[in-house]
Amino acid sequence: MSLSFPPFTRWVKRLIIICAAVYFLQVVLGAVAHQLARDVEVYLGLVPALVLHYGFVWQLVTYSFLHASVGHLLLNMLTLWMFGSQEEQDWGSRKFLEFYFFCVVGAALVTLGVSYTGLPGASPIVPTIGASGGIYGLLIAFGMLYGDREIFLFPFPFSIKAKYLVAIIIFVVVIATFQPSQGGVANFAHLGGLLFGFLYVKFIPGRGLMFGATERYFSFRNEYYRWRRRRAARKFEVYMRAHDRDVHFDEHGNYVPPDDDPGKGNGGSKSGWVN
Repeated sequence: MSLSFPPFTRWVKRLIIICAAVYFLQVVLGAVAHQLARDVEVYLGLVPALVLHYGFVWQLVTYSFLHASVGHLLLNMLTLWMFGSQEEQDWGSRKFLEFYFFCVVGAALVTLGVSYTGLPGASPIVPTIGASGGIYGLLIAFGMLYGDREIFLFPFPFSIKAKYLVAIIIFVVVIATFQPSQGGVANFAHLGGLLFGFLYVKFIPGRGLMFGATERYFSFRNEYYRWRRRRAARKFEVYMRAHDRDVHFDEHGNYVPPDDDPGKGNGGSKSGWVN
């Protein structure tokens, strides 16, 4: 077994830089203008009441760039680097970003729903911040896709398979979520990230959600064009018969010429548009 650090892939590096820069601004504002720092947290953090009643929909994404402390930031960014880099290498940057923000937004939606349930610590006016929704999505994806890979638990002198490590983390998150002293709505964001990460890996087409949606769109569009061509062909047949001429089109709307003399060398083959 070889020990090595993962590379800083393109968007993993950029996400880390963005989160670190935003936290630096949070610290600076907190030192020179505490109230302004608080207002920024409310404006960019995830406040369910503002999203649902005032249309602050950007909070479904922007909350993931804010963090509450250095430890909070370092833990999330370390996990993003350790697990996200492998996934970006294998998936490519486009699918990696799609997956990450799918989990971020999914965790936010779970947070919105839970905030109105009256559970301990859940409130629609309390901001939720942190990239944990996306991070937990990356974790469960790693456990599902690279479950048998050994992970060295530095500084502890032993390793563990990824699927067991992820299972332990999920167990801890679930227990913490339902502890009144630990819960709060943020832990449900963790569960939301896990849920949406699982759903993406399990049910989204291998090339990604946007690719699947695009393929479906072009499939419908092409089918519509083919229908228009068949319809136009039928109308043209009717028109030509009204003028005592007989023309034919096949089931795809392609023109079928009358049989030619075999001596012309085309062997009676049909010409026309290629479908």
